[in-house]
Amino acid sequence: FANVAKMRKVYVVGVGMTPFTKPKKDPKVQPQFPELGKKAVERALEDAGLKDKRGLIEQAFVGCLFNVGAGQRILYACDIHGIPISNLNNACATGSNALYLARQSVMSGLNECCLALGVEKMKPGSLGGGGDGGATALDEHYRVMYEARGIAKAPPMAQFFGGAGREHQALYGTTDDQFAMIGEKNHRHSANNPYSQFRDVYTLDQIKSAPKVFEMLTKTQCSPTSDGAAAAIVCSEDFVIKHGLQGQAIEIIAQSARTDSPSAFDQKNKKRTMIELIGSAMARNCANDVYQQSGLTPEDVDVVELHDCFSANELITYEALQLCGEGEGGKLIESGNATFGGKYVVNPSGGLISKGHPLGATGIAQCAELNWQLRGECGPRQVKDAKVGLQHKYVFQSDCAFIF
Repeated sequence: FANVAKMRKVYVVGVGMTPFTKPKKDPKVQPQFPELGKKAVERALEDAGLKDKRGLIEQAFVGCLFNVGAGQRILYACDIHGIPISNLNNACATGSNALYLARQSVMSGLNECCLALGVEKMKPGSLGGGGDGGATALDEHYRVMYEARGIAKAPPMAQFFGGAGREHQALYGTTDDQFAMIGEKNHRHSANNPYSQFRDVYTLDQIKSAPKVFEMLTKTQCSPTSDGAAAAIVCSEDFVIKHGLQGQAIEIIAQSARTDSPSAFDQKNKKRTMIELIGSAMARNCANDVYQQSGLTPEDVDVVELHDCFSANELITYEALQLCGEGEGGKLIESGNATFGGKYVVNPSGGLISKGHPLGATGIAQCAELNWQLRGECGPRQVKDAKVGLQHKYVFQSDCAFIF
């Protein structure tokens, strides 16, 4: 936003989510998406003290990949009717896009109070990346990967991120152990998160010896498919004051969304073909935007929730968010500066790897975790003296970042 300084302050005043769970082969065994979404909304309303004032919500942005019209189905069940409801689908960044648009709507003055909701009920097994033989959104990505590395018989998403990890190793000397340290850290963090899909703690050797998925990536370094929902109530400063919510309001002080530049698909004289293909430049551009908007630097950040779909992406994203220099992601994780007691705490929730990854809900779940952290409500996983939180969410062709 060119004139962001002239726009209104925006706050999150309530968040809610369901536990993330493993999808079952029989979809009738677990709650369906309307029930998941309703639980998240009701919890966010209760958190904001608006359970009996839901009529104050003026617009809703709802992220869900696999169910058309999910927003209306869920919000009607919450007795929220008559308002504009926008349904969104942007793969892994869907929930963050809902939050982005909710803040944009309030910041512009169009609305005083909006709802951002993400929900997903997924199928068991690894996430595919192909279509029915026709054109897909990732055709150019597959072309570049094929030309750079070829195509293997392995899950396609693991090939993209495992390939980027191998490229990082070749360029910077990053080790398999350093990638595995991220899996160990995130599973350890999630042991204290009651919303996490996995709460088991593993040693580094157990992470390394888990079944291999692709290249250095073992099963415990890959995010699972998941069911779950998360919601956030987003409002203006006037709304906060009018309803006495100052004690729990967390300001979103900056946000950015970016897409690929043409160079992401141009391999000429490029050493970082796979690293750029999975969005490192987009993440760096988003980070630059939010640091500039907020007047803060990476040194000011206390806690980070980032898109660790695979351990390789977390390590590469350290560098894109400028938590360390280019090529130094392995050193950052090995130094202990991405966990409790270090310079930053990255993914205290357990991240996608261990908390889970229901596509439409993940971005708003990151927002919920950061709000709880900045409100000091995380119990045994609380980051000491957390004042500034950084959120990063990625999908091929799109990236989103926020500072709270």
